[in-house]
Amino acid sequence: MADEPPVGRERDAEDEAGPLVQFVRWLDSRLGLSYPLLRPVPVYSINPFYWLGALTAVAFVIQSVTGVILLFWYVPDPTVAYPTTAYIFSSVDYGRFLETVHLYGAYSMILLAFMHMMRNYFVSTHKTPRELMWVVGMAMGFVTLGFGFTGYLLPWTVVSVDATNVGIGLLGPLPPALSSLAQSLLGVSGGAASELVRFYDIHIVVLPAILLLLLFGKMYMFETHGIGAPAKEVSAAQKRTVPFFPDATLYLLELAALFSAALFVISAVFPYDLPVQYSAVASQGFVAQPDWYFLWMYQLLKIASLGDNLPVALTLITLIFVALFVLPFIDRGGERRLANRPRFALLGVVFVAELAVLSYWGKVTPGQTIADEQAALVLGGTALVVALVFVGVYRLMFARLRGRLSSAGARQATMSMKRAQLWTAGLFTLLLVGGSLAISGSITEAAAMATLGASTPRLLEFSGYLAGVGLVVMGTIYLIYRLDLANGSIRTKVPVLEVGWLSNED
Repeated sequence: MADEPPVGRERDAEDEAGPLVQFVRWLDSRLGLSYPLLRPVPVYSINPFYWLGALTAVAFVIQSVTGVILLFWYVPDPTVAYPTTAYIFSSVDYGRFLETVHLYGAYSMILLAFMHMMRNYFVSTHKTPRELMWVVGMAMGFVTLGFGFTGYLLPWTVVSVDATNVGIGLLGPLPPALSSLAQSLLGVSGGAASELVRFYDIHIVVLPAILLLLLFGKMYMFETHGIGAPAKEVSAAQKRTVPFFPDATLYLLELAALFSAALFVISAVFPYDLPVQYSAVASQGFVAQPDWYFLWMYQLLKIASLGDNLPVALTLITLIFVALFVLPFIDRGGERRLANRPRFALLGVVFVAELAVLSYWGKVTPGQTIADEQAALVLGGTALVVALVFVGVYRLMFARLRGRLSSAGARQATMSMKRAQLWTAGLFTLLLVGGSLAISGSITEAAAMATLGASTPRLLEFSGYLAGVGLVVMGTIYLIYRLDLANGSIRTKVPVLEVGWLSNED
């Protein structure tokens, strides 16, 4: 004991360490270079929302298995790529089912990755010491989008080729040296055959290797830091840990089985129809449009193309991705509870709402350029309505948590559980149905009027968007509420916001 240095002296020695040593210690505290793997998990994490990342990995496994099977017949050559794909559809046992599972598996992988990102954003799992986990996760999400972009071309249909050509055309505004390098890496300069082979190689070799490396790094950091703890204190029973094997492993297998069963059933009930083969003639009668996960970018580019501001749109898209990557170094506060982070909560809700509106808008206006005033009306109106509704709901939802509502006022603001469930379930259903019809009807009408060369009345158009945004606002806010409730940040009942079949009875 006499030889041990005092605690204060240890701290002084640590403070006096050089910048390199301090950086290594910081890196070690984030990466966890000396912690064991497969640590036990707490009981509160036995919740599907905590396993969205794991389900994304399950989707990747399904993609890998089905992709390897499809490689037995597929040939990456422009002259035979479509015939071999069509052969799988028509002549291989369960070939159409395999192709459909592979396609829908890609869709689910992208959707789960997005849900995982937004859930982590709203419950603040990107904060210290998990900053690098977020960055690695964003890189994995970017690779996932790369899977979608490169795999889309492989069947060599008129839909896939034209949509890919649109994406490649976006390399034009880049600086000449960077544009030339990107086109060379994608094989564009070597013609159609070189391009298809390069996309094929990237899709089945390069991207899987990168994703596996990133997955290994993230899992190592995940096991180092463990499950992200709820923002608010939970009970001792919820903190109790269970072994990763077999308890948590069996739970993950149950989730994987449910997800796989749902994917297979949907693939069997709604099989994919192969579009026509690509040709110059077929391409002339087809309006190029990307798949749904790139539609929001496609719509932004259509807005910019009218005023020849394509570089501006590309810069905006780049800044969005950069902001997502560096989010942990922007949102650095120690507060994690959603009730005390209104600005970041609002930004997240507006982000989801704008993505939803842009994606649907791009879907119903293929090939149409969008006027600046119309874009300002739709996007600005969406942000304004979302902000106004969010502020009202936020104040109601968190007034009791922040001490701004007296106990008497709280009793008056709440109803009995049964009445609250009935009223709010009815309201949510009305918004779901009415909002869907309103936004789809107004945007479809605007698209039809634009096709006919007429102008849609601004008041009618705005009222449709206003009503439709209610769906996105209520759905997103309610999802945030449920996620935060599941995470333990909200322990106070707010029955007026409860929906019966999703109410929390703990």
